[in-house]
Amino acid sequence: MAGYKETPRQKMIAMMYLVLTSLLALNVSKEFIDTFIVVNESLETTSHTISNKIDQIYNKFQQQYALNPKKVESYFQKAEEVRGLAQKMIYYIDSLKYGVIISTDPRIRTVEQARMTPLSEIKSKDRYTEPTRFFMGRSASGRNATAGFLKDKIDLYRQTLLDYMGLPANSDRLGLITSGSFHDADGHPQTWEQHQFYYTVLAADVAILNKITTDVKNAEFDVLSHLLNEITAEDFKFDKINAKVIPKSRYIFEGEKYEADVIVAAYDTKGNPDVYYLEGVDTVRNIRDAHKVEGDQGVVKLELPGNSPGTKKYSGIIRVLSPTGDTMTYAFKDEYIVALPSLTVSATKMNVFYTGVDNPVSISVPGISSLQLQPSINVGTLTPTPENPESNYMVRIPGGTTGKAVVSVKAEYDGSVRDMGSISFRIKRVPDPEAYIANVRDGVIAKNAILAAGGIIPRMPEDFEFDLNFTITAFTFTSVRSGDIFSFQSQNNLLTPDMKSFIQSARPGTKLWLENIIARGPDGNRRLGTISLVLQ
Repeated sequence: MAGYKETPRQKMIAMMYLVLTSLLALNVSKEFIDTFIVVNESLETTSHTISNKIDQIYNKFQQQYALNPKKVESYFQKAEEVRGLAQKMIYYIDSLKYGVIISTDPRIRTVEQARMTPLSEIKSKDRYTEPTRFFMGRSASGRNATAGFLKDKIDLYRQTLLDYMGLPANSDRLGLITSGSFHDADGHPQTWEQHQFYYTVLAADVAILNKITTDVKNAEFDVLSHLLNEITAEDFKFDKINAKVIPKSRYIFEGEKYEADVIVAAYDTKGNPDVYYLEGVDTVRNIRDAHKVEGDQGVVKLELPGNSPGTKKYSGIIRVLSPTGDTMTYAFKDEYIVALPSLTVSATKMNVFYTGVDNPVSISVPGISSLQLQPSINVGTLTPTPENPESNYMVRIPGGTTGKAVVSVKAEYDGSVRDMGSISFRIKRVPDPEAYIANVRDGVIAKNAILAAGGIIPRMPEDFEFDLNFTITAFTFTSVRSGDIFSFQSQNNLLTPDMKSFIQSARPGTKLWLENIIARGPDGNRRLGTISLVLQ
């Protein structure tokens, strides 16, 4: 049962959902399956409407908590817990929705694409094989597959919310009931999992998941309404009156408005307070300099501009009639921050992106949760790290790429998706390593030292902080003895027996050259510089 009265339009949507689900079982035409798009759009609209109603209840909780924290705290804490449970449930359902879309439509490969692609534009919305495999797996009943896991989460969510309301497990107060008798079009018994997801097309699955999301929000709304009603009128009687300023946010972006509720802990009166405010001061000394704001039902909505960045302060007074009819005045003041939309994308090792290696970056936007960010890159890949997928990423640029890479970030902020900006990074090839033998690359070296080392070691430059290794695949050993040139080839980094024999028999002062050194790295082979040595 929903926690609010359904409109005729919402009732019609519910009926259409049931009819279309039944027709789907009869193997209707593809054209008719597209009708699910209409139902899905209506479900999304209804879900948004319920979200607004839920936000209104949370606003009421916040206002009442500001008036009397001691008595409201336990109810407010439960309301926050319910919100967390609902958000986790909705996040899980959304992950299934985007997952089944990706597994069905080969054109959609990322969660972001699935999120941004309308159902009407999904080419594979009439397919049912991949969605059935996604939800049912290898289980005939779906019990030990994704559909079964979803059922378990719904049951746990429902039972937890019933506990908040003090209702028994068999109560039908919140809906979301997965138990009962289910049958297919021929009357054969089915499990809940089969009834919802067995051979249903993608369009139906998306609509079903959105319907479950709507039911989750309805249940959240019902429990919040119950908790709010548990707070009696006696809880909000005071022997003292105080001015309260409840800002929606003290951190806003340039071009937006600062919003706050200016309220007064009320005596039992129906009169609205008179509110006067003045920007840029700590105290209103002359009421004639201040601006008056009209109130409604004891609450005054205060809106101040965010035209320029910086910290903005304001003060004001509230005038209210006491129960004796006297006018009483109370002062208030507050401040808020206006900030330019700012994006922080910092390379954690260098100020460039190197090709062929993982470039770690951290992405954040001041004032916005990392969970709200939607980063992207114009070339290569941008992948969340397993350790901290919310703000740390790895950038991978293909070998041979030149120019610049642009990291762009959007954010879900205040009910809409906003562009937070972009930052360009230079694309550079990984620098060549330097070749050493016995820690020497040029100069005098003892016979014992070079023979003990036995081979060439490539080293990255000291200022290159990436953990990257090159492998020597070949080099040429060249020297001169009695006017004759001796040259030997190695197909790895090690000195060959001929090279060692020559060194052992060489006189002091003999010059050696290790040249044509080939090193293999992440983007292919590199030719390194020559090692010039003089035997000691």
